[in-house]
Amino acid sequence: MASVEEVISRNMSEVEPGSLRQTVLLAAKRFKSSWVELGKLLAKIRNDGTFTEWGYPTFDAYCLSELRIKKQTADKLTRNFGFLEKHEPQVMRTPELAEAAPAFEVVEVLAQAEERGQLNAAEYKSIRDSIWNQEKPTSELKKELVEKFPAPEVKVDSTGELKKLWASSKRLAAELHSNRKVPAAIRERADALASDLEELVSARAEADA
Repeated sequence: MASVEEVISRNMSEVEPGSLRQTVLLAAKRFKSSWVELGKLLAKIRNDGTFTEWGYPTFDAYCLSELRIKKQTADKLTRNFGFLEKHEPQVMRTPELAEAAPAFEVVEVLAQAEERGQLNAAEYKSIRDSIWNQEKPTSELKKELVEKFPAPEVKVDSTGELKKLWASSKRLAAELHSNRKVPAAIRERADALASDLEELVSARAEADA
């Protein structure tokens, strides 16, 4: 079976050199070292609906087929980029500075905390230096932030009920995406909610196994 890198390289050879499509493929190949670039490109493609011009019916299908990126990962990339774009607009407009962005795992914790209402602009400002001028290992910093912004426990009687909630969130996200009058930010939050519920379903299924 071909590796992700091999698939992406093959896809790159089949599209127009220098095009947006090839740029995204290249960013996907560099994902580990440059997640901000890929998150920015994916957000643009999803919001503009560019993937339909490339023959894909949905954004998720494009990411999985062409970039080998699962829906859950694509949702996190666009959500995390949106978080930094909101709090660091000037930095995000400067590629050289954006390259020095905090680790993906660190921003993910903060983006989720903001969605839960645990993090506001003032709180972000108070911890900014610790995440941008990172002196601690990523794993240690992430642990501290998780403890500072703990996710509330979800008390659901069964995995079946969680699956129903997940299915409902996916339907809502799909309906919002089909209505272009709905702002992109709201569509992204709906996608993030569905993604978080998917994680809960997986975690509950593993715990029950």
